[in-house]
Amino acid sequence: MNPFRRLRELGLVGMNRRNAAYILEHNPRRRYPLVDDKLLTKRLAEAAGIAVPKLLGVITSIRQLDALETMLDGREDFVIKPTKGSGGNGIVVVTSRLGEHWRRASGLPFSRDELSYHVANILSGMHSLGGLPDRVMVEQRVRFDARFDAVSYRGVPDIRTVVYRGVPVMAMMRLPTHASDGKANLHLGGVGVGIDIADGHTTTAIWRDRPIRLHPDTLSSVVDLQVPDWDRLLELAAHCQTLCGLGYLGVDLVLDQDHGPLVLELNARPGLSVQLANRSGLGPRLDAVDALPKIPHEACARAAIGREIASACVIEGRRAELPASISSG
Repeated sequence: MNPFRRLRELGLVGMNRRNAAYILEHNPRRRYPLVDDKLLTKRLAEAAGIAVPKLLGVITSIRQLDALETMLDGREDFVIKPTKGSGGNGIVVVTSRLGEHWRRASGLPFSRDELSYHVANILSGMHSLGGLPDRVMVEQRVRFDARFDAVSYRGVPDIRTVVYRGVPVMAMMRLPTHASDGKANLHLGGVGVGIDIADGHTTTAIWRDRPIRLHPDTLSSVVDLQVPDWDRLLELAAHCQTLCGLGYLGVDLVLDQDHGPLVLELNARPGLSVQLANRSGLGPRLDAVDALPKIPHEACARAAIGREIASACVIEGRRAELPASISSG
């Protein structure tokens, strides 16, 4: 059988279909700034009562480096990120003090000179979309739920949920590794773990586009884990569609041990590796949403529809061994 025909039968959505049928069709360009600018996203979320990591400050000019020193004075941990970065580029997670300096999530030291240099690079646009001058966000560091310590290497796992027309259709947990320098992004070497949307337990996993069951660093199993507060996480993901007005959306969530579910950021062009992590194609789920006679306004109702669709797709045998060599996009 033609391999591409087989992939279509499995419901795999490729980049061309994603771009033409979902992103171009359902994501108005005028709304992109609402998600491409992380600072704007954060302020919109706060205004809507959606929980996000606390903002410690914003640096807009190299002349504000002294203000940054004051902002971080006495602080043990924090996160530095560009407001218009992508793919985890430019993000530095500081976890503790190291004498006069700090320690990064990877365990490497981070001096004041390195901090100033990194901030200057962000401001110059080195990590921003399109290379345009950017601003620097300083955030409170998220402390992930301790129940996932065994499957995370020196970083914070997050949960990427694909939301289509307000309905959560597929999700995965992204786990930091030594290779990813403590970041959860898959293209940097993080682990992608499929989550059954119906009940929030982990199912299958990939690392560097290959199926795995054990975390490459901790050697703990990453499957058959229950994600805490799953119903709340799914409702938050559904709520974010109302926030930004995008019809095809990636929502990145975290579970803070003190503050519960938080929204990290939104993505107007979510990648397709979530299909490999779940070993299931997005196609049948997206088609099921399109077949709905009406999509409810309430986020909780849309989350419930997402659970029902996911259950139906699994029952119909839609989870399959997708070839690991497929580009995740």
